[in-house]
Amino acid sequence: MHRRNMLWGAVSAFSAVFAASRANTAAEAPSTKLKVVYHLNDLDKVNFVLSNIQNHLNGVGGPDHVTIALVVHGQALRAFHSASVNPDISRRVGHFNKAGIEFAVCGNTMKSQNVTLTDLLPGFIADDRGGVVRIAELQSQGYLYLRP
Repeated sequence: MHRRNMLWGAVSAFSAVFAASRANTAAEAPSTKLKVVYHLNDLDKVNFVLSNIQNHLNGVGGPDHVTIALVVHGQALRAFHSASVNPDISRRVGHFNKAGIEFAVCGNTMKSQNVTLTDLLPGFIADDRGGVVRIAELQSQGYLYLRP
């Protein structure tokens, strides 16, 4: 009986030391924010993608816990023309800008639609190399790619 108690005590002590060691490691580990790039080129998916971004922010506890970029090209850019924008889209983009979300637009799409940054909602940045180039660049920086 004495051996069993000694063995149980040793196992308990080892478990406690292991658990404390894991807790210290977790507390010392640097917090890494997840980085995500959303790809949007379908006009009919604009509201869906904006909802996905909001759900993403809500799911992780806000913009302090994730870095999000949205890259827009093709027909989807039409939804962000300031002269004809849906008020809900304008409100959401403004909210996301305040949350630090990057809105990148394809320079090639801007040329084909004959628009400049001043024709778009505030907060967009242009990538003259192209939207797909921006997406690849972000992926090379560790961003996860999502195309809802």
